[in-house]
Order: sequence, then structure tokens, then C-alpha cells
Amino acid sequence: MSTPEFNEMLVDNAEFLRPFAITLTRDNEAAQDLFQETMYRAIANSEKYNVGTNIKAWLYTIMRNIFINNYRRKAKQNTIFDNTPNEFLLDYNQVTTANAAEGTLQMKEIQSAIHELPEIFRNPFLLYFDGYKYHEIADMLKEPLGTIKSRIHFARKLLKSQLERY
Repeated sequence: MSTPEFNEMLVDNAEFLRPFAITLTRDNEAAQDLFQETMYRAIANSEKYNVGTNIKAWLYTIMRNIFINNYRRKAKQNTIFDNTPNEFLLDYNQVTTANAAEGTLQMKEIQSAIHELPEIFRNPFLLYFDGYKYHEIADMLKEPLGTIKSRIHFARKLLKSQLERY
């Protein structure tokens, strides 16, 4: 594919990137910067574009990767290392022990609250909690998908009201 053809195809599909950039950054100026960086990288790497592939998907991937890399870079920059000497802690003779009793009591209360749920809500909730997907639960319980989703939602709501202090 020639450079003018690629550039024309790029310009024709560029406007679809702006809303995606705003969705990622939630800031108009940062979105504009992300959009410009994406266009620059697309032009700089035009030889890597395979003719016949979806250019929108290719551009979205470039934008997403730039966003992720920038996010990781900023996260590393915001990390503060404390290199001050903490010598006073060396002579601090207080011994602490972990107290698992409080956590155990909380778990017992949560488990009892789950088992106090009406069976119609408890069974789908426990299956969902065990990692099953909505459609798998619907197949197992032979119920419509919407019914399963609403029962899990109501189970969460009931648990939230019963366990307000957590």
C-alpha cells in the first residue's frame, strides 16, 4: 500500500478515535495528546500495517497500548521511596501478634447472613460467588438469564443491608 493511500485511510478513520481517547483519559487535553500520539505512531509504523486488516482495530490497539504505557509510567513516577534511616525501630521492643479472631467473627457473620438469605436468592448467589458465569448458573438452575441476574442483584442488596457495618 502506498503512503498516500495509507494516509488517506488513516484520516478517514481517525475521528473514531477521539471518543475512545476521551473515554480512556476522562480529560479533553489528555485525550487530544493521546489522539496525536496515536496518529504519530500510526504514521511512524505504517509499514507494520497489514493491508486488508481492520484499520480501526489497529488504531484502537495502538491508542490503548499508549494509554496503558503512560499510565504505568505515571504510576512509577508517583511512587515515593523512603530512604531515611529508621533506627528508632530497631530498639522498639513491642511485640505484636496477629489477631485472627476478629476476622473469623466477621466471616462467621457474613456466612450466617448468606445462609439466612431465602433459598431462591442464596443458590444463585453462592454459585456466582464460586465463580460461575451468569449463563452457566441459568443453565444449571434451568431459569432465564434475566431472572438469575436479578436474583443475584437482590441477594447482594439484602446482604448489604444486613452487613451495613462492614
